[in-house]
Amino acid sequence: MKALVLKELKKPYELENRDDPVPGPGEAVVSLKAAAFNRRDYWITQGMYPGIELPVIPGSDGAGIVKAIGEGVDETFLEREVIIDPGMDWGDDENVQSDRFHILGMPMDGTFAEQVVVPASQLHDKPDHLSWPEAAALPLAGVTGYRALFTQGKLQTGEHVLITGIGGGVATFALQYAIAAGATVTVTSSSEGKRNFAQKLGAVAGYDYRSDDWGKQLVAEHGAPDLIIDSAGGDGYRTLLEIAAPGGRIVNYGATAGPPGKLDLFKLFWKQLQLIGSTMGSPADFVSMLEFVKQHQIKPLIDRTVPLKDANENLEAMATSEQFGKLVLEIG
Repeated sequence: MKALVLKELKKPYELENRDDPVPGPGEAVVSLKAAAFNRRDYWITQGMYPGIELPVIPGSDGAGIVKAIGEGVDETFLEREVIIDPGMDWGDDENVQSDRFHILGMPMDGTFAEQVVVPASQLHDKPDHLSWPEAAALPLAGVTGYRALFTQGKLQTGEHVLITGIGGGVATFALQYAIAAGATVTVTSSSEGKRNFAQKLGAVAGYDYRSDDWGKQLVAEHGAPDLIIDSAGGDGYRTLLEIAAPGGRIVNYGATAGPPGKLDLFKLFWKQLQLIGSTMGSPADFVSMLEFVKQHQIKPLIDRTVPLKDANENLEAMATSEQFGKLVLEIG
C-alpha cells in the first residue's frame, strides 16, 4: 500500500510503499477512502506532542470499507462502510480517560495511507448522508466538540454560547451543534472573513479578540454567555472570566495560546463560575455524537480536499491556520 510517513520532525511527509497491514485478533483492516487532518497532526510534525516515535504514518481520522478481519471479529464487518473512532483505550470511567488512552496516528500508525488496521470495536457505520470526505472529517474534531459542548458543558436549548477561535475543526463543529440544539451562538476570530462566514452558518455575531473592548461589546449587544467553549487559554482567558454570566461554565479543550496570565479569582468564586476541562470523548460520547449528527443531518465543513500524494499542501495550510473547516485527503 501507499502511505505517508513522517520520518523527521519539521520535515514534509514522504510517500512510500509499505506492506499491507494484517489484522490480529479483534482487529480489522479498513481500505480508506478519505482521511482528515487535525491540529494534532501539525503539532506532531513540530515536536510539540508527547511521546513522539518516528517513523510513523500519521493521521487520526479516516473512513472506508472493511476488507479483512482478524480472529474473533464478527464476519458482518466485512465490506461495511465505516468511520473510525480514533480514541483508543478510554477506560471504564466516563468522567476521564484512562492512563492507557491514546489516539490513532501516534504512536500506532494512522490513516494517512491506503489501509489501516484498528480494533474492530473502534468502527462505526458511516452515516448515510455523508460523503467519504465528510465522514472522514467527522471523528476526532466532531467528538471533541460534542463532549465539550454537551457532556462537559451541559448546553441547554436557548442558552448563549460563545465559541472562541472559530474556523478550526472543533470550534466549527461546536458552532454547528450548538445551532442545531437551539442555542444562541457568538464567536471570536482575528479573521473578519471567518467571523462573517460563521454568521452565515447561524452565529448572531462575531468579535475580533484582538480588540481591547470586544468582551464589553459582546455583553452589551447579546448578553453574557452562559457557556464558553475555548481552546486558546493565554492572557485572553481573563476576558472570558469577566464576560461569563453568573453561574456560567467555561470549557477548555486546548490551550494553544499557553497558560492564562494572572487570573482574578474573585470573579471566579463571586460569580460562581465553573471551569471545566475536556479531552476528546469516550466511546459513549462518540455514539451519541453520531446519533446527533444523523438526527440533525449535520455535514462537516470541508475547506479543501487533496489527493494523498499532495498531503503536504494541507500541512502547510494548517501551519498558517488559514482554513475554515477541515482539511481532507482523498485516498480511494
